[in-house]
Amino acid sequence: MAEGVELSQQLEKMRRDWDERARENARYYVATGKTDWTDEEFFASGERTVAEEILTDMINVCQGREPGRMKVLEIGSGAGRITRALANLFGEVHAVDVSGEMVRQARAALADRPNAHVYQNNGTDLTAIPAADFDFAFSTIVFQHIPSREVIENYVREVHRLLRPGALFKFQVQGDATMTTAPDDTWLGVAFSDADAVAMAERCGFEPRYRHGAGGQYFWLWYFKR
Repeated sequence: MAEGVELSQQLEKMRRDWDERARENARYYVATGKTDWTDEEFFASGERTVAEEILTDMINVCQGREPGRMKVLEIGSGAGRITRALANLFGEVHAVDVSGEMVRQARAALADRPNAHVYQNNGTDLTAIPAADFDFAFSTIVFQHIPSREVIENYVREVHRLLRPGALFKFQVQGDATMTTAPDDTWLGVAFSDADAVAMAERCGFEPRYRHGAGGQYFWLWYFKR
């Protein structure tokens, strides 16, 4: 019971902290390269991320499917920076965020993208998203802010539940173990070693086929649903 209460408090703090950041300057906290993003600059940065991390990896991402016919899942929409770029490429995009304020801003940014859907979730699962066989899942600069292995692993299990067999979940975790975090720190996430990443994949029913950046802040993982 105590663990459950502690997790509930941690999730509530995550939601509260990200609501506050979103109200202060959502775009800066989503992408800290600038404090005064214009619309054009902000969404162009999302297009660059998709170009660098998805368009260069279409064999693994699409597996022979036409992007325009694919249903894609995103964890951590923020203010819609990546979500909008995903919606420009794929047929249907469903995204979640723990912050209601981030979701509000993302929905406004995606008002002209009827194929993009954003939901506020509870910070640990994906029950807010209608059950479907998703063709690809993606997350960047999200898990590296989560201080709880339990929360991250539960997200991974939930992605497994929603993906079709064989589909890819490409995502990023914090890989620098020299950066210490605390249970109430909602900015610096818990670190994963290469062995941690492999073990989590196995526990959650994924094949950890590729990994890049172990030991660094941006540790990319390619999990394929078995």
